[in-house]
Amino acid sequence: MQREIAKQLLSIGAVFLRPEQPFTWASGIQSPIYCDNRLTLSAPAVREKIEAGLASLVREHFPECQMLMGTSTAGIAHAAITATILGLPMGYVRGEAKSHGRGSRIEGRLEPGAKVVVVEDLISTAGSAIDVVEALRAEGADVLGIVSIFTYGIRRGLERLQQAGTVNYSLSNLDALVEVAAEEGYIAPEWKEKILSFRDSL
Repeated sequence: MQREIAKQLLSIGAVFLRPEQPFTWASGIQSPIYCDNRLTLSAPAVREKIEAGLASLVREHFPECQMLMGTSTAGIAHAAITATILGLPMGYVRGEAKSHGRGSRIEGRLEPGAKVVVVEDLISTAGSAIDVVEALRAEGADVLGIVSIFTYGIRRGLERLQQAGTVNYSLSNLDALVEVAAEEGYIAPEWKEKILSFRDSL
């Protein structure tokens, strides 16, 4: 699954490799790689594999799940489609509460004690996903964990997830991606270790 999803992401150009002009992540990190999973929404065949994969992760790791909650904004569509596959209710968590209407941050009917799984597109330093987990817990949800499309496997992110008392399961990861990218000519073989070394230095 990890290699297959990595192949799919590469095939639609959802992964950008630019060592000579690093990308700036939301966390401020300067990175030679950027993964834009929003592009999967525009590729029906890839999208179908991803949503089926996310549904499989929920079934396997969180069989008691009662509701999916997407992260805003990238996780919303994936949570909605995956919830449809699983026949579960769905909602999402805003980056901050609305300044109008009911002033809601959590959208969708969240029952107290509901067993919830968070759907995220990407895990880097895990800050945004943990923020969502904490917001849901503050409203009485029993957050079982997180499922995501891709993780960089950054040590800081793994430590933060552990400290927050939650766990993430991803369809693919950086190790699988650079292996496939090197095999299929997306990157020169020597860049495989350089990119992994960059990740391991964070």
